[in-house]
Amino acid sequence: MALLVKSPTMLAVSVALAFAGLAACAGGDGAARRSAPAEGGPDGGTIEAGTPPGNPPAHVVNPYAGATFAFDPAWAASVRATAATTSDATLAAQMNALAETSTGVWLDAIARIAPTDGTMGLAAHLGAALSQQTTGMPVVLTLVLYDLPGRDCAGLASDGELPATADGLSRYEHAFVDPIAAILASPQYAAVRVAAILEPDSLPNVVTNQDVPACATASPLYEQGIAYALDALHPIANVSTFLDVGHSGWLGWPRNSGPAAQELAKVAQSTAAGLASVDGFVTNTSNYMPLKEPFMTATQAVGGQPVDSATFYDENPEIDEADYAAAMYGALTSVGFPTTIGMLVDTSRDGWGGAARPTGPGTSTDVNAFVSATKVDRRASRGLWCNVAGAGLGERPAASPPGYPDAHLDAFVWVKGPGSSDGTSADIPNDEGKKPDPTCDPSYVSPDGVPSGALSGAPLAGQWFSAAFLQLVQNADPPLP
Repeated sequence: MALLVKSPTMLAVSVALAFAGLAACAGGDGAARRSAPAEGGPDGGTIEAGTPPGNPPAHVVNPYAGATFAFDPAWAASVRATAATTSDATLAAQMNALAETSTGVWLDAIARIAPTDGTMGLAAHLGAALSQQTTGMPVVLTLVLYDLPGRDCAGLASDGELPATADGLSRYEHAFVDPIAAILASPQYAAVRVAAILEPDSLPNVVTNQDVPACATASPLYEQGIAYALDALHPIANVSTFLDVGHSGWLGWPRNSGPAAQELAKVAQSTAAGLASVDGFVTNTSNYMPLKEPFMTATQAVGGQPVDSATFYDENPEIDEADYAAAMYGALTSVGFPTTIGMLVDTSRDGWGGAARPTGPGTSTDVNAFVSATKVDRRASRGLWCNVAGAGLGERPAASPPGYPDAHLDAFVWVKGPGSSDGTSADIPNDEGKKPDPTCDPSYVSPDGVPSGALSGAPLAGQWFSAAFLQLVQNADPPLP
């Protein structure tokens, strides 16, 4: 199916019409407001009294550099509520200290844009970001767009509201992307740098899951939808666009990473601005891959065998996200993306600290035994992704983190707020299209005998899961003060 891209004139008209109709949207994401916003925006979120709008900033190469990282007041409220019910005073203090850490704001349904139930919509989040701005510094908000038609085609936990049909694509473009673009283009929010992460998991599924009928059906819609979103967002000077590139345990094999770079280039080239429509890429979104395996390398020989030949890695040369980000940067620039692209790594749940964390390399000369004893990633399989037991917070959000020059990192970010459920195995009635997923069942064992390692009692994907947040705090690495 051909990629359809509207002309800038057509796009501007549709954005203006969508902005005029925002009030018709309803629903919410269940997150409580920190305080009532001022009047003005489609959901009441504007610059607070006394906050000057400032001059519209120029587009920047790295939106996180030199900026204050905005935090989500709704996520902060959930953190503080969990801290208030935690009997351990030290843990409670650590939680409260984390409450204003920057996390991504997810727009995963049309109703999230401008809710009518008192929860925070996009304009309110932008207004909150402005209120957090430090004098003399820009502020950056991490925003995730996640509502493609046929979303989560290879899974069940995050199924979305829009069907994988032409009508679903039209609704995505005009009822989802257009209103978001209209709000972001409003002059009152021009002082907020927005790092817009587009549709996690979608294009990686196009690359690897064409044998799944739902993915084969959804793939051309993913490509067209993301191209449309890039055309809508790239012209907004204060918005930087980032595309998802999965993680090292998914696309790390060269047979996957090469086609992934080509697929991403294909989608970008279908836009009005071409490859320049993309500012960067993000790895490990909502996942658990460690930033760095500190006690071994992929090519290190153990008993005459390289580490990546172990069953756990299955000859995947990228055993952590730092190396994977470096490899993807090389693959992406080799297909034409500019060398100015930056990489983000979601470190919200990849710390793997706690008592189970190895303190040095193993001593076995059997490569499988060595890897099992040495890896900080304590999962039984790299394919486990749902509310994984034993995980911990990773590196705190930071711009241009040192130590990984080949990865060309714009930032460590917490794209998915720690404590946000990955999914549930329970059949919980909901109006979001989300379904139970067996991988989220603690008693589930895969066909090849690997237990899921999932925490019990998880709510629907995206809802607050106190037990998951508690263990992430306990197992944080670097440890919390």
